[in-house]
Amino acid sequence: MEVTDQTALKNYTTYPTFEETNLKTIEIQTIAGPVTGKITPPGSKSITNRALIIAALAHGKTVLRNTLESNDTFVMLDSLQRLNIEWSKDEQGTVSITGCRGKIPASGAELWLENSGTSIRFLTAMCALGVGGYELDGNSRMRQRPIIHLVKALRELKVDVHCLHNTDSPPILVNSIGFPGGKVHIAGSLSSQYLSALLMVAPYAASPLEIIVEGELVSKPYIELTLSLMESFGVSVQNDQMQRFRVTPQMYCAKDYTVEPDASAASYFFAAAAITGGSVTIPNLHKKALQGDIKFVDALALMGCTIEWGDNYVKVTGGELRGIDIDMNAISDTAQTLAAVAVFANGPTRVRNVEHMRFKETDRIAAVVTELKKLGIKAEEHPDGYTIHPGPMTPASIKTYDDHRMAMSFSLIGLKTPGIVIEDPDCTAKTYPHFFDDLAKLCKN
Repeated sequence: MEVTDQTALKNYTTYPTFEETNLKTIEIQTIAGPVTGKITPPGSKSITNRALIIAALAHGKTVLRNTLESNDTFVMLDSLQRLNIEWSKDEQGTVSITGCRGKIPASGAELWLENSGTSIRFLTAMCALGVGGYELDGNSRMRQRPIIHLVKALRELKVDVHCLHNTDSPPILVNSIGFPGGKVHIAGSLSSQYLSALLMVAPYAASPLEIIVEGELVSKPYIELTLSLMESFGVSVQNDQMQRFRVTPQMYCAKDYTVEPDASAASYFFAAAAITGGSVTIPNLHKKALQGDIKFVDALALMGCTIEWGDNYVKVTGGELRGIDIDMNAISDTAQTLAAVAVFANGPTRVRNVEHMRFKETDRIAAVVTELKKLGIKAEEHPDGYTIHPGPMTPASIKTYDDHRMAMSFSLIGLKTPGIVIEDPDCTAKTYPHFFDDLAKLCKN
């Protein structure tokens, strides 16, 4: 992995350098003082991949600005191209897409989604709008991730779709003659992405679509995000307390849309301020941001940090950290970030109601506990989360399980703890290819 200006970095002792011991590891060097500065993370992955689907289905040419450039968005764009959706991209992350008005141009396609859960779930539903056969697959971890609840929902709507290996996971084959609409039930306990997938294609059903959520709906802010984006592109949804949705036939209208910075990515820099007693500002995020993960700063406030909300920025200043007991169901993508902060708190931290994290890029509950124990931290695994007891730490090589969030969150521990080696740092390319460069730049300020 190339690190920006690595020679210059080694001349400083007050911010981290990232020494490659081989092509598969980076050792994080501790810093002497607080992390203080301003940084803008790349565009939101959650918004980018939803906006790409909506723009692809819209009437007219949409311009999406500040889109995320990462593996997850690359596989989405590649799949849209394979479906004969026309798009172009410039060097500033601006993507122009000519929408298909809800009629998939390709009569068949093979789509490869690596380990992008949003991409494969959103595209499976999108392919149901087509006429033809569409096969969707991914890497070995993707073939372990469940998608059966979306498959069952599409079958309930009379769409011919099944898992090719007779499992509950990809690869998937969609043989579609169109999307009829009607009434459908969808499980809400494993992933909100199933519901988002159905909602985004619902305007192009042949008749009104009514979606009934069964069980507790996890990650509700992501559904709110989906609904907000649909509304921005001209589609209205009837919503009964996040348990029942009704969408009538409509059409998305193309527009010029700017993607806000990724709040999940911002969490790592906010955490760096908390861990080091510093102060970090993220521009272009604010209290009314679309992404639910902006509420991660509320968790840091409970732990003792000071939060300053501006009209167009958020600033976190570290304080004396204390352990907390917190339900992170709505912001589970930041639960690993909180674990990195918790090891420096006074007292234990209990993270609850994030059982669905077990079905992400890896079993994130087990992975966090396993790697913390390598550091000498007492960590307890629970069915729905974990408890972390702060204490002295020892050097360790951290396995990242091909999970970008494991790499980014555990690297933060290395800011204050010597000898933290991150294995397979390139896995951050999934959502944040230049994470280690940006962390080094921030710590240099």
